[in-house]
Amino acid sequence: MRSLLLLVLLLTGHPLLAAGDSFSPVTPGYAMVFPRDFGAHPDFRMEWWYTTGWLQTAEGQKLGFQVTFFRIATQASQHNPSRFAPGQLIIAHAALSDPRLDSLLHDQRIRRAGFDLVYARTGNTDVKLDDWFFRRETDGRYQTAVQAADFALELTFLPTQPLLLQGEQGFSRKGPKMEQASYYYSEPHLQVTGTLTRNGKPIAISGTAWLDHEWSSALLDANAVGWDWAGANLDDGGALMAFQIRSKDGAKIWAHAVWRDAHGHTTTFAPDDVHIQPRRRWRSPHTQADYPVAMTIRTGETTWRLTPLMDDQELDSRASIGAVYWEGAVTLERDGKPVGRGYLELTGYVQPLSIGGNNN
Repeated sequence: MRSLLLLVLLLTGHPLLAAGDSFSPVTPGYAMVFPRDFGAHPDFRMEWWYTTGWLQTAEGQKLGFQVTFFRIATQASQHNPSRFAPGQLIIAHAALSDPRLDSLLHDQRIRRAGFDLVYARTGNTDVKLDDWFFRRETDGRYQTAVQAADFALELTFLPTQPLLLQGEQGFSRKGPKMEQASYYYSEPHLQVTGTLTRNGKPIAISGTAWLDHEWSSALLDANAVGWDWAGANLDDGGALMAFQIRSKDGAKIWAHAVWRDAHGHTTTFAPDDVHIQPRRRWRSPHTQADYPVAMTIRTGETTWRLTPLMDDQELDSRASIGAVYWEGAVTLERDGKPVGRGYLELTGYVQPLSIGGNNN
């Protein structure tokens, strides 16, 4: 559920978005095949590889991070033979949450694909935007490098668990209509090693991460305004993902959750069994948006309490996709005890804003 693009572009009719009738639909019964489905799906309108997680320095300092690459088809004809035709855009975000700072460190890029400098390749994960990249090696490890304005990350992600196919074997409903869906899988509990560089000083870091890969050509419900999403690596080896899509009056349009326990048993929860409620709100001094940064998520009979690593994890993406949202590191409790760490994404709490510029 991780794309702000799905909100900004699909709900507002953004001019970058290509007409939908030329793209492949998302339908039930699709059988994912790997490594093919690790790669790009240019027959679909949009796609993203989304990594979030917690890092720790040798001194024990805890940090949150995000590295995301988006692929989006534009209104330029897919059959235009020109090498300069901007048929696909690649967008990348990188963010770092450090509780010692007053706000999120964040950078973003946007370029049209082409000339082997900017691309999202098929067959396996391999996405590049100039010197930023995210790719999967043949042994299953992922590598990424981003040189942001205020920091740099060079990370390796080692899978430790099987893929988690979301929804019905990867067919993930996003609304009451069957066509409101995406293909979606996750890789929880990635072991992270690498280097964080700040102020010219590299330091070794380690941690855990969560990867989402999702692609779609579909529109959300016409009354949708945003969503609340959470993904968490649980301390016992389990994994939890939950989201709800909100209407303009704040009501739940759709919801879904999946919990894979420590023994690998997976339980999915229908919309009526998922309840996401604010527990504490924070008003952004930058946009005056009122975010429910502390949440309670109930999946069936189980209640999870989410608490942010820090309040100000608002991400300003006006220079790439024209919106502002909250996404940050959170801890999880169950029955009053710590049980895991993950990420929470809150969209639709700020009115759509005009693009502040691009680097294309």
